[in-house]
Amino acid sequence: MHIKSLRIFCDIVKQRSFSKAADANGVSQSNASQVVHHLEEHLGVQLIDRSRRPFVLTGEGERYFEGCLKLTSQYDALERDVRSLHDAEEARITIASIYSAGLAHMSQHLRDFSGQYPNSDIRLEYLHPDRVIELVESDQADFGITSYPEDSRVLAAVPWRMEPMVIVAAPSHPIAGRERAPLEALRGETLVGFQKGLRIREEIDREFDLRSVEVAVQFEFDNIETIKRAVEVSSSVSILPAPTVTREVAAGTLVAIPLSGQKFSRPLGFVYRRDREMSVTARRFIEYLQRHADDDLESRLPHSSSSRTQTVVA
Repeated sequence: MHIKSLRIFCDIVKQRSFSKAADANGVSQSNASQVVHHLEEHLGVQLIDRSRRPFVLTGEGERYFEGCLKLTSQYDALERDVRSLHDAEEARITIASIYSAGLAHMSQHLRDFSGQYPNSDIRLEYLHPDRVIELVESDQADFGITSYPEDSRVLAAVPWRMEPMVIVAAPSHPIAGRERAPLEALRGETLVGFQKGLRIREEIDREFDLRSVEVAVQFEFDNIETIKRAVEVSSSVSILPAPTVTREVAAGTLVAIPLSGQKFSRPLGFVYRRDREMSVTARRFIEYLQRHADDDLESRLPHSSSSRTQTVVA
């Protein structure tokens, strides 16, 4: 017997009415009567004595009603459990992100988002760019946050924001006193740079080459946090996305000098498997970050001139 038939039978008994039970279950009164008839045929017993008005349950009907109440209650509880498991799975997401995409402020985004969606469960992993792509492609992460996101056969890319690049130096460095400076001001300087093979390193090198600016790369690292620590304790400079040095600038351990004559911008975005539909929580978090991208940058970037030319780097 279908669970719906048992539910209709229980409603008939509880409401002492075929018509009311039929309305409650979205069927006709005749269908409700047929349900009881089929149950009686299946069991080979009479469940309801219709010769009396109002009808009464037979002894077998009483026993069957008690059992059906338990069965429908257990089934309803099972459905709630399954739905709750599904909802919990929908609310749980894993994000793979490059080191520099918001270490300084992503925690605030997570707190704010969790405040709006208390059931969300977000795990954020900071990884090397190649590892970010690997986890998304292998379906170990719901989506990735990376620089210069690009579509591929496996992945689809969605833009997030553009982050201006700035010259970063210790407060004691001679360039620290300048309000703005061109890349040419770094000619002959020692540089703490990104590791070769990273797209951002290739683009910065290309801009130096275009301007015939020679620098000596003193150290190479694959993450911005290590680059910042090296600049703080050395006489070298670096070129970094402005939002990544806001804490150090506020603390006075580093100085960020906007570039003059040329503006570098690093694009950040999201990548996800094009053959998989993202969960509701994943889509909501991406939309949340996109809504707050401009506000977040406005509150963290040095003032800049809109008249400068923009060149995209990653």
